[in-house]
Amino acid sequence: MNNLQKYLSTCLLATAALLVGASPAWAQVSLGKASGFAVLSAAPGHGGAVTCTDTTINGDVGSSGVRASVVQTNCTINGAIVAPVSAQVVTDFNTAYGKYTDANFPCTGTLNTAYTGETVTLTPGVYCNTAGVTFTDSTLILQGDANAVWIFRIGTGGTGALTGTNFTVVMDGGGEPCNVTWWVAEAVTMTTSGFQGTILAGAAITMTGLAGSTTPFNGNALAKAAVTLTNVTVNGCNATGGGSPSQSKCNQGVGNGPEGCDPGNSNQGNPFRSNDELGGKPGDPGRKGGNKK
Repeated sequence: MNNLQKYLSTCLLATAALLVGASPAWAQVSLGKASGFAVLSAAPGHGGAVTCTDTTINGDVGSSGVRASVVQTNCTINGAIVAPVSAQVVTDFNTAYGKYTDANFPCTGTLNTAYTGETVTLTPGVYCNTAGVTFTDSTLILQGDANAVWIFRIGTGGTGALTGTNFTVVMDGGGEPCNVTWWVAEAVTMTTSGFQGTILAGAAITMTGLAGSTTPFNGNALAKAAVTLTNVTVNGCNATGGGSPSQSKCNQGVGNGPEGCDPGNSNQGNPFRSNDELGGKPGDPGRKGGNKK
């Protein structure tokens, strides 16, 4: 082997070593207008429903249904209640949900179908199961720094739910819960579990006794169906920590636009008639100047 060949061989080996040792980075999908909600029921056909009992939610709550679709029983919401949300919110959620595909997020690891009484430690990556995953009396340790990202894709075969009972997710090494995404093909059910990370569910989300004062759920609960929370503390990723609803960029004119607030009652008293919540523009089909007899 001549000197040039030796040099090229050395360079190739060094490059290969760098590639093997490198840690790939995964960027989470932007949720667009849906990103502002700690809890969102984006069911189609204005079928959204959020039921909140003995619960505290730090962040905004949204539903594609009418205002009455957000039911509170001893429930404190430290944020805005937006119902119905704009058509753009629902569209952005569905668009983001659809981007968690094999093409965009190839799996770097595999999840088992069931974990019982186990402690599992995972470094940053994309972890998948073609069907459902159940955690029972188990602990999942996510080990990584504040910039680390974990993406879980459950039900990549088209069906599959995420179920947890006495299940705990622990952030180890400074990792952020809002850098964790749980994409689930079907329903998410958590019972007496210390869960972390943002959920994008293809069906209903049900959380019962999820967390006490010391182990709140840190993340957003976003679903294509109903969201039911009982005895849960939710700290949304964009929560301000304040005790009053936060509404920004609300125009005070004929329509409120897609910002998720309605200071001018632009829907003329009919939530399904609103010109802007449904993606239209002031005056189309709303009336400028209010009702006229």
